[in-house]
Amino acid sequence: MSTTLSSSRPVESRVRFGHQPGFWVIAAAFLITMAFSTVPTPLYAIYQRRDGFPTYLITIIFAAYAVGVMVSLYLAGHVSDWLGRRRVALLAVLAEAVSAAIFLIWPDVPGLLLARFISGVGVGVLTATATAHLSELRKIARPDEDPSRSALISSMVNLGGLAFGPLVGGVLAQYVASPLERPYEIFLVLLLLSAVGIALVPETVERLEERPAYRPQRVALPAAARPLFFASAIGAFAAFSIFGLFTSLAPTFLAGVLHQPSRILAGVVTFAVFIAGAGSQVVFVRMERRNQLRLGLTFMSVGLIGIATGGLISSLALFVIGGVIAGAGVGLVFRGAVATAALLADAGSRGEVLAALFLIAYAGLALPVLAIGLGIALLPAATALLIFSVLIFILVNAAVPRMLKH
Repeated sequence: MSTTLSSSRPVESRVRFGHQPGFWVIAAAFLITMAFSTVPTPLYAIYQRRDGFPTYLITIIFAAYAVGVMVSLYLAGHVSDWLGRRRVALLAVLAEAVSAAIFLIWPDVPGLLLARFISGVGVGVLTATATAHLSELRKIARPDEDPSRSALISSMVNLGGLAFGPLVGGVLAQYVASPLERPYEIFLVLLLLSAVGIALVPETVERLEERPAYRPQRVALPAAARPLFFASAIGAFAAFSIFGLFTSLAPTFLAGVLHQPSRILAGVVTFAVFIAGAGSQVVFVRMERRNQLRLGLTFMSVGLIGIATGGLISSLALFVIGGVIAGAGVGLVFRGAVATAALLADAGSRGEVLAALFLIAYAGLALPVLAIGLGIALLPAATALLIFSVLIFILVNAAVPRMLKH
């Protein structure tokens, strides 16, 4: 027997938001969290210049974030299915606030590693939880609406947040007197406000009186659905690899290979790539899903060629244009992967299945970037970028056609 939190627990009397306002509160908290996760992107070069560490250490600091995401997705990304969306989302946002505080208190390399890891833990928990929570809040508020509408908004919030973080970080790094403090102070306040908002949002899952035994993440899908899930996950892996490049090493390539050290430029380029991902989902929202995937595959393939060529001939224009085109493709492929995974799961396992998808996607955010960071220590940066582009090109051209077969 189960009980519904919204009808049986006194704590719910404190909830002041309905399901429709609650939807937007969760969306705003999700946006702020994702923006915080990328705000250090244009700041890495400042840390590097201040402390004199090598470029590969930037990838290790970035990887600490991605490892945190993967660990939390594996261990806790699914627990909101039985602990409740609101409680888990609240803990995730508070973890981000702790990360912001560590950035301010301990700005040396060990502190950066710890802050990024904790930030990754919070993002990993929140990504699957907020995606499922948004879907459920929207379904209650607007039961007759196409469920893909919620998936679109969720994906736009995810990518839009990732886009605005580097832009905010780049602008502050250029114009404020304390570029390594002010971004974290601003986001600490925003994250704490988000936590207050989440505490007032309705719960959407029933808490079982007998809590199931804890187990790590697994993909709870029928055998027949698994090939389609893993094809979607590989597509998400390839897509996030491009995002990983632009949230970790793009400023390094801009300053080194392309001789463009501007902090604002570093933030604007990353912003443009991510906003292209969010924008493509809006522009092509009415396009049939299979055609979206085909277009996304084309955009990612052409964009990767532009990125690699821009690095080889030291062309800023080609590098940026290639990144923006690839970003537009990432948005379409990623949305298709999330929508496919959500449809494969029933309501009781949706958080778990989405957590598994994001786990594989965030492995794409970390592993290729770590490889390219190590490659830079052994090879010319342009050559490492070329190898990265070729490998991701092969992956996405293997995954998306498999998605289209189903």
